[in-house]
Amino acid sequence: MSSRLERSILPGIRAAFCGLLIIPAALQAQNSYQRVFPQSKAAIEKTLKSMQATMSGRLPVLDGFANPGEHPLDRYERGYFQATVEVTPTANGSLVRVSAKVTAWYQDPAGSHSGYQLLESNGRLEGDIIDQLQEQLANTSPSPPPSTSTSPSPATTAAAVQAPPQKPPAPAQQSSPVASHPEPSVSAPAPQFPKTGQTFSSSLKNGLSSSQRQGPETPDEAAAEKAASSQEVELESLKEVLKNMAHPKNLVAVKKSGTPIVEKPSLTAKTIFLASMHDEFELLNFNQDWVHIKVSGLSRGWIWRDSVEMPDGISDTASSSASALTPAADLFHVIREETAPFPGDWPALRSKYVRIVTVQKIDEGAKDAGPKERLEYAKFLLDKGYKDIAQKQELHGVVVIFDSADGGMIAATTETLQQWKAGSLSDSALWHQCFFDPPETFDSAAPSGSK
Repeated sequence: MSSRLERSILPGIRAAFCGLLIIPAALQAQNSYQRVFPQSKAAIEKTLKSMQATMSGRLPVLDGFANPGEHPLDRYERGYFQATVEVTPTANGSLVRVSAKVTAWYQDPAGSHSGYQLLESNGRLEGDIIDQLQEQLANTSPSPPPSTSTSPSPATTAAAVQAPPQKPPAPAQQSSPVASHPEPSVSAPAPQFPKTGQTFSSSLKNGLSSSQRQGPETPDEAAAEKAASSQEVELESLKEVLKNMAHPKNLVAVKKSGTPIVEKPSLTAKTIFLASMHDEFELLNFNQDWVHIKVSGLSRGWIWRDSVEMPDGISDTASSSASALTPAADLFHVIREETAPFPGDWPALRSKYVRIVTVQKIDEGAKDAGPKERLEYAKFLLDKGYKDIAQKQELHGVVVIFDSADGGMIAATTETLQQWKAGSLSDSALWHQCFFDPPETFDSAAPSGSK
C-alpha cells in the first residue's frame, strides 16, 4: 500500500519542483519588484543574509498572495513561497529586485489532475520583502571593528596543554578546520554552544578537585581547571540568552477564537483569516484601536486592539485621552424605537423587518463623540435590542441610526447577534459581520495614536 501511494504521489511532486526550475523569463520579469537603496551591495547582501528565514515558507492562505489562474484559489492547499533577491550596484547605491514563486497542491475534483502547480504572485510577497529590507537597513547600526588580537582563547590554551603530541596527517587526508583554527567567539542573536567539550571533559576526567588530590597542583592542571571554569560561565550565560529568546516579549495573544485578522486597520477591510484563542503574533505597531502584527515570515495584518492581550507595560485598550474615559451613555440618548423594513440595501436584511433604534447626541456641539464612542454605544444597543427580539421570529435584525450631521447606520442580523451573545464571535468579529453606512463614519484608522 505504501509503495503504491509513493508511486502515485512522488511523480507529481517531482514534476512540480522540476517545473520551478524552468520558469519563463517573461513570468519572472512580470513578478519582480525593485527599489533603489543608498546602501552598498555588500551592506544589503549582509542584511539579506539575516533575513533568509523569511525568504521562504508556508502561506496561511493563498487569497491575497497569488492571482487566480486556471482554477479557483479555494481548490488549492498547502501553499508555499520561495523568494529570490538580486542586488545590482548603481551610481547612487544599489538596485534590489525581488521575485517570488508560489506553489500549491491543486485538489482536482475528479482526482486525475491533482498535483503541485505554480501560481502567479500578486506582488504582496515581493513588496513585503522590500519593505522589510528597508526597515532592517534603517535599524542597522555600524558594527564594531573586528578584533586584531592574535592571543589564543583560554579554551585553545587548555586544549594545547592537555592534547598529547600527534603525528602529522597523511598527505591524502584533509586536516580538520577545528584543529587548524581557534574556535570563533559566540555572540547573540544566534548563540551557539561552544564546541570545546573535549577540553571541558578532560579537565573533569580526574574526578577530584585540587584540594582532594595528593601532591601539589601542576601549572598545566591549574590552567586546565581555569579554562573549564571559564567554559562553565560562558555556557550558563548562553543558556540564559536562549531562555530569553525562546519566548519574545513583544507578542500579543488573541483573547477569543474567531477573531478576524484583516488586511487594513478598518472595520470594512477584507478578512485574511480567523485566529484562535491564545494565538500569538509579533507586535509591529499599534494605535488607539488597532494593532499591526506579523502573521508569518512576510505576511502582515491588523487586529482589533480590544481582542488581544498586549505585552507587559501596554494596556489592552487605549486610555490616555480624557475622551476615552467618557462613558458613551453620557454622549447619546434614544429618541425613537420602531419595527419596520430594513432602510438600506444590504442583501442580508433587504426587505426584512428589523428593530430600528434612532439616537441623537445629547450635546450637538460635543466634539468627543467619535467612531469609538459610536461603536461603544451601538454595542450596548445591539445587546439590548437582541434581548428584545430574541423571542420574535418575525424580526431578522437590529439597526442603530445616529441621527446627526456626521451620523450613520449600523445593522446586524439576529443570527450574528445570537453567535456574539453565545461567545462564538468576539467584539471585533461582530463588527466585521455588521453593515456600516457610510463606513468611514465608524472607522478610526488614523495612525495618530501609534506608539
